[in-house]
Amino acid sequence: MTAIARPLSYTEVEVRSYLPSGWGIVSGAVGRWNVADARWSVDVYDGADHVWQLEVPAAEVERSDRFAALKAGIRKLDRKALGRKSVITG
Repeated sequence: MTAIARPLSYTEVEVRSYLPSGWGIVSGAVGRWNVADARWSVDVYDGADHVWQLEVPAAEVERSDRFAALKAGIRKLDRKALGRKSVITG
């Protein structure tokens, strides 16, 4: 794995543009680069206001590009959220 030249980052507009409808960035949340894990993350919420941590690994950016990696991270999170048990249906 080749290290990326600088820490990965996304603007709020970039993240919001790829989030599913009804999702958003937690108020006051700031995207952060984790050097040890080589991944960028930010807290987001789904349509039911459940908070999730969106993560984009540097390795994914190296395989494709910044936006493909962001979309992959959001798709993974969306699938995880859809599989979560509902309070209503159990």
